[in-house]
Amino acid sequence: CRQALRRAPGPEVDFARAEREHQLYVGVLRGKLGLQVLELPADESLPDCAFVEDAAVVCEETALVTRPGAPSRRKEVEAVKRVLESLNLNIVEMIDENATLDGGDVLFTGREFFVGLSRRTNQRGAEILADTFKDYAVSTVPVHDALHLKSFCSMAGPNLIAIGSSEAAQKALKTMQQMSDHRYDKLTVPDDAAANCIYLNIPSKGHVLLHRAPEEYPESAKVFEKLKDHMLIPIANTELDKVDGSLTCCSVLINKTSEL
Repeated sequence: CRQALRRAPGPEVDFARAEREHQLYVGVLRGKLGLQVLELPADESLPDCAFVEDAAVVCEETALVTRPGAPSRRKEVEAVKRVLESLNLNIVEMIDENATLDGGDVLFTGREFFVGLSRRTNQRGAEILADTFKDYAVSTVPVHDALHLKSFCSMAGPNLIAIGSSEAAQKALKTMQQMSDHRYDKLTVPDDAAANCIYLNIPSKGHVLLHRAPEEYPESAKVFEKLKDHMLIPIANTELDKVDGSLTCCSVLINKTSEL
């Protein structure tokens, strides 16, 4: 935990609690929702390796293996790539040394991609993503005062963007609205970190939303409770939050049946 990257100094991570919270997260995906979960072994030489989202962008049958913006994270992609290969996905590797892309900067709406231009993701990275997923429009969004685009937004439903209330979040939303030909509904929550949630459409369960727990963000949790059509599952993320980890950071969702 001491070696994990963080935007600003803060309280120490309680490792035992971080493990418990992560086990609960995996337990919800596997046990409560019945998803097949492929867990990568921990790598003590890579302190940020729990955040697998940054290492790959998967859409339909194609997986883009990224080139993370932080040099200390570049080796993380190797383990993620091996798992994606085992699923027989079409693998595209980002090998251009001028490109950087973190998956946390990539918001896929189901219709198009928005790519945050941040300290971790640059224009060349966004261009390679656009070349990889040619069937979809790709727009870039400047990210200020946050680590990633999804530090303050995510999809909360098929046409619904959850967005934080900060000036940086609202400015990014305005850019996305201007860039898109499509009109999205928005769900504004008071806390930027709470706007990062995980939406799933599971045949047997319907609309499912994993969101930050009421004890962490009580006012934002009340906003999520208005989504009457969703199965709402609160998940605490107090410890990984201290090293800029969000709910979407810890998994890569792949819409296919694994034979493993």
